[in-house]
Amino acid sequence: MEIIKYDDFKKLDLRVAKILKAERFEESEKLVKLQIDVGELGRRQLVAGIGTVYEPEILINKQIVIVVNLESKKLMGIESNGMLLAASDAMGPVLLCPESEVAPGTTIK
Repeated sequence: MEIIKYDDFKKLDLRVAKILKAERFEESEKLVKLQIDVGELGRRQLVAGIGTVYEPEILINKQIVIVVNLESKKLMGIESNGMLLAASDAMGPVLLCPESEVAPGTTIK
């Protein structure tokens, strides 16, 4: 485990987002394309490797935690603007979600 400085941790902008739309990639059973609402930061598109555990239709309206200030990356030709946070075990990814509903864009501290 590498220890980072608190100032480096503070650079992460973690927010709550609401999933508006989710769809599978035909070319991948693992990747799901998500359209999300991040409140005042607007709507974004994310690509996440959660398709082996989550069906797209159960993701709609779910709130997730994302890193909003991560540089964009293309996955299978689709741009992903951020990254969702998930735990991972032998069963696969488990989304990190607020315990109760909060406004999209709420900052995680």
